[in-house]
Amino acid sequence: MSDANDDGSDDELRESLDRAASGAPAAGWAVRDRFSANEIFERILASAAQEIGAPKQQLFFSGLAAGFAIVLTFLGHIVGMEMFPDNRFLSSILYPVGFIYIILGHYQLYTENTLPPVALALARLASIPLLLRVWGVVLIGNIVGAGLGAYLLVYGGVLSPEAVQTGTTFVSSGLDHEWWSIFNRALFAGWLVAGVVWLDHAARDTISRLFVIYVSFYLIAAADLYHVITAASEAFYFLLTTDSGVFIVFSQYWLPILLGNTIGGVFLLTLVNYAQTEQSRYPGIRELTIRELLFSWRGGADPPVSEETDDTTTNTEH
Repeated sequence: MSDANDDGSDDELRESLDRAASGAPAAGWAVRDRFSANEIFERILASAAQEIGAPKQQLFFSGLAAGFAIVLTFLGHIVGMEMFPDNRFLSSILYPVGFIYIILGHYQLYTENTLPPVALALARLASIPLLLRVWGVVLIGNIVGAGLGAYLLVYGGVLSPEAVQTGTTFVSSGLDHEWWSIFNRALFAGWLVAGVVWLDHAARDTISRLFVIYVSFYLIAAADLYHVITAASEAFYFLLTTDSGVFIVFSQYWLPILLGNTIGGVFLLTLVNYAQTEQSRYPGIRELTIRELLFSWRGGADPPVSEETDDTTTNTEH
């Protein structure tokens, strides 16, 4: 009898160690330091469930901080192009700096949100209006932050006259491409960024995350792909330093990047990875009805109830 109790206690202890407070896996079932696709998906749902219901003000300012930080990537790319103008392999070496700052700092970046909240909606644990709310608020915050950063670069005396000129070449060279060429390059970039989010939830330590972030975002610059928030910073900078028209820059450069990143993140990675999982439901969150999924503002994890609040509620009920 004692042995049976000991076995039960051991199982409970192991379960508590292998699960985070949210219920998401903290260790792999088969191999502790390696997660299966289903376990990675559960971890993504857990983090998305905590974030999707965040207040709009919180989402906006987190997005603002991310948009402002993306200017570090733009600045790093300018410096690299200045030092190695004829070598894209070396000129891209500082491009990932802003993304490292954003992802490790847990700021809200639009392209990161093409995976977790979409996965939550696919699992019917958050409504589509709630997903669109996150996308809209974060995107606006990112754009405002990118615009502020570009303004400071132009009028803050940060760059030499030669570097100022180099900063305009990213948009001008982009405008030389066809609309569909820009879209296709952005499609691959969106796939890459959503892949970073997937691998970020598969990693168990900061060094692994740092490596994944650096290599993936380095490839965006080295392969001449396009990221929508970096492109927003470049576009604002271009408009502030040249006499180009806003409509041309928006319609021929930034819009295809926005669409390509979104479709690449959602369709090339999120839907494919969702299809390969067992699509088990995340514990503790009620699955939405079709009506709620399409028309409500429901979703995400309920805020934890403190013991004090619980006692008060209990006393009130009695």
